[in-house]
Amino acid sequence: MTSAAGFLDPAILFFVLGLVAGALKSDLEIPQPVARFLSLYLLMALGLKGGFALNATGLTAEVGQSLASALVLALVVPALGYLLLRRFLPAFDAAALAATYGSVSAVTFITATQALESRGIEYGGHMAAAMALMESPAIVMAVLLAHLARRREAAAGTAGAAASTPAAHAPTALGPVLREALTDGAQLLLIGAMVVGLLSGPAGATAMKPFAGDLFKGMLAFFLLDMGLLAARNVSKLRGRSPWLLAYAVCGPVVHASLALALGLVLGLQTGNVALLMVLAASASYIAVPAVIRHAIPEANPSLYFGLSLGVTFPLNILLGIPVCIAVAQWATG
Repeated sequence: MTSAAGFLDPAILFFVLGLVAGALKSDLEIPQPVARFLSLYLLMALGLKGGFALNATGLTAEVGQSLASALVLALVVPALGYLLLRRFLPAFDAAALAATYGSVSAVTFITATQALESRGIEYGGHMAAAMALMESPAIVMAVLLAHLARRREAAAGTAGAAASTPAAHAPTALGPVLREALTDGAQLLLIGAMVVGLLSGPAGATAMKPFAGDLFKGMLAFFLLDMGLLAARNVSKLRGRSPWLLAYAVCGPVVHASLALALGLVLGLQTGNVALLMVLAASASYIAVPAVIRHAIPEANPSLYFGLSLGVTFPLNILLGIPVCIAVAQWATG
């Protein structure tokens, strides 16, 4: 399948339909419980497929290298993002935005796996574990940076001013936030489903094929329709934002994907795994991170990190980033 043909993929077209409906202010809407179910279904099916694949291939050197690469990116990307964003944003906003772009988007990853399958490009089932591994480090780093920022404010004598702000801006206890980041229900479902697939093997794959295989494409298309609606409706949050922030939302993922490409080439990863690593590095979280950061760093502006990730980066990745990452990975790996 050519890159141009990728735009005719039904799931991508439903995403475009959602963008159009949202831009036209249509009353088309996916009920929240349905959207939540679709999200959990996709994660469960992805985990099962990854587990079945791992059962077939076993733990190889490439599995370890891919997971190590994911962990390196999960630490480097938010750290670099914070150092850059701190130049033109307050510490709390910089930490929240760095966490958003240092974490990953499961839906972007799932869409990329479908694109690889439609092109006949193999990838390791363990990449689902790589995705789970990349989700939490950025959140933990952002929470720690926010605590350091609060301590600096207190040391500078601004604690009294902070106390005069609304109660929502009071510092959040570190322990519960870290626990929430590390025990996120969606992440546990993904890992649990992968373990189920790994233990059940070929027999499980046959039994679950109607659930994890036949239904998957349609469910993804339905979910991307909802994502298109949300993306279109979040663009308004970006009005009046600095052009530098918009540039970061567009160019930051390109830099992150380039880092992943270099890492994948150095380690000699296969084409599909390199492409997925690039997609993960280029993605930005719009579910897990905003949910945690809103409580952990209430000083940060939610419209900033949520609007940029869902209103700019997510659509660009779905429409352009995924096919470009795949094409570049194919070219670079020969």
